[in-house]
Order: sequence, then structure tokens, then C-alpha cells
Amino acid sequence: MSVRKWRWMIGFGLLGLLIVWQITPVLLPFVAGAGIAYFLDPTVDWLERRGVGRGVGTLLTIVSFFLACLLILLLFVPILQGQAVELAQRLPTLLTTIQERVNLWLVDAQRDFGVSDADVINLRAAAGADAGKALGYVAQFVGNLLVGGLAVVNILSLVFVTPVVAFYLLRDWDLIVTKIDSWLPLSAAETIREQAREIDAILSGFARGQALLCLSLGVLYAIGLRSVGLDFGIIIGLLAGLLSFIPFVGVFVGGVTAVGLAVLQFDSWLPVILVAGVFGVGQILEGYVLQPWLVGDRVRLHPVWIIFALLAGGTLFGFLGVLMAVPVMAVIGVLARFGVGQYLASDLYKPKPPETPPAETL
Repeated sequence: MSVRKWRWMIGFGLLGLLIVWQITPVLLPFVAGAGIAYFLDPTVDWLERRGVGRGVGTLLTIVSFFLACLLILLLFVPILQGQAVELAQRLPTLLTTIQERVNLWLVDAQRDFGVSDADVINLRAAAGADAGKALGYVAQFVGNLLVGGLAVVNILSLVFVTPVVAFYLLRDWDLIVTKIDSWLPLSAAETIREQAREIDAILSGFARGQALLCLSLGVLYAIGLRSVGLDFGIIIGLLAGLLSFIPFVGVFVGGVTAVGLAVLQFDSWLPVILVAGVFGVGQILEGYVLQPWLVGDRVRLHPVWIIFALLAGGTLFGFLGVLMAVPVMAVIGVLARFGVGQYLASDLYKPKPPETPPAETL
């Protein structure tokens, strides 16, 4: 391929990335619909093999999927809403309790380490100012999230547009795949198909396994924290499970939040230790049982690369980038391994054979 053609391809690629970056806010329902269609395609294929038409099977699958999602929302949303309202009502009391505990610790520090009264007053003022700033930032963020017009549009589009997109993509999934396959260059078609099959195996296994892993950890944390008697244990546990798709972030955020609330709620250390033990048991089960069983090494990416992909995707494309980060990085990983394999098999990597000296003539 000539240099001029490469320049045109690179230019069109950069233009496509710029367009995607500009229309990111409206892409979320389409990406969500494509993800749902990809996730449910094996179910529709299974129905097709048993004599159900593609359109009927798609309709049954889509309706069943969204009814299950609605049922889950009806079961959990009232509980989460009640805990969220209670948390908002008790937030001033919690802040007052934190301030009282800090004052007690400062008094103990003044007694044990000889801290002067002026230093204690400065520390109290700084702590109060920082707490006020943090609370103000949180309130501002929540207010923007709730009243932002774009957020409302995204929610409405997710509710109404995503099912329609998912239905049409799922109904025509095989036709779309066949059409794209017909566009492949004939000289490299089989190589591209082989890499596409590997990408499909990685993404399908990882997506389903990671979803089951996050759900299992969320239920485990919620039940464990609620059994200990921690207030808001259900919402903290489910949040920790939801964030578990980011390595170590779910257990860190959930553990720190739960232990901090336990210190404020309980007068003895035993419940605090039990709260920490819930996350310890969850980590053991995740590392030795759930992760190998549900996810394994399907994505074949180091956790550092996953964290980098999530942060980079979130920075560039927001929530959509977070959703697409791991799949995109998995595709890049497959292509990178293929490129490395090609390089290792090429003459550029292999040592040149020694030159044979010319035979002597008599």
C-alpha cells in the first residue's frame, strides 16, 4: 500500500475519532443497545435452533430481559431509596458525630503529645473548613446530576431508545455479521476471522463472568454488612459490588466507607472487626473461588492495564468511555498479541543464517 493511501486511512481514522468524541453524549443508548444485543445473541441463536423464528425469538428474549431488569428494580430500588433518604436525613448527625470524635482525638493528642492549644484550634478550624468544602462539592455534584438537562436526556434515551436499538440489532445480528464478513479483503479474510473469533471468545466470557462476579460480590457484601447490623449496609455492599469491575476499587471504597461508618455507629470494636471481616472474606472468595470460576483469565490483560483503560476511557469519553474501556483494551490486546506473533515469526526478529563461504575451486 502506498504512503498516500496510508495517509488517507490515518486521516479518516482521526476524523472518525473526533466525530465520536463530539457526539459522545448521544451514543450511550446505542452502545448500551449493542452491548445488550451482543449479550443476548446466544439466547436467540438457541431459540432459532429449536425452530423459533429470529424475529419472534428476539422479541421474546428482549421482553424477558427487560422484564427481569424491571423486576430487579422493583425489588431493590425501594430498599436503596429508603436507605438513601435515611442517609440524607442522618448526614448532619453523622457530621456532628465525626466532629465530636475528632475533638476527642485532638484532646487526647494534646494530653499525650503535648500539643499546644493554638495548634488544636488551628487543626479544628482546618478540619471544619475542609469538611464544609467537601460537603459543598458533594451537594453541587448531586445537584448537577439531578437537574442537569443532559443527564435527564440520557436517562430518557436509555429507557426508551435502548430497547428499540437492542431489538433491531439483535434481530439483524447474523445479517450484520454476514455483511461485514463479505467486505473483508479476500487475501486476509481467514486471518481476520481468526482474530475476530478470539476477540468474541474473550469479550463474551469476560462480560458474562464479570457481571456475575459483581452481582455475587454485591449480594455477599450487602448480606454480610446487614447481618452485622451496619446502617446503610445494603447500599454500601451493592455499591462495592458494582465497583468491583475495577480491580481493588470496589473493596477499597466499600471497605473504607463501611469501616468508617462502623466506627461512628458502634461503641465496641467487635462489630468494626466483623465489618472489616466481611470484606476480607469477600476478597478471599473473589480471589480463590469467584474470579477463577466466573472470569478466569479470559480477558488476558494485567490489572494495571484494566485500571489504565478505565481511567483513560472515563477521561476521554466519560461514562461511555468507562463502559467501552475493557472491551476496547481487550481488542487492542488481541491485535497486539497477533502483531507480536507476526514479528517473532518474521525475518526482522530471527537471526540471519550464517553465510556459507564459497566452495574452493581446484
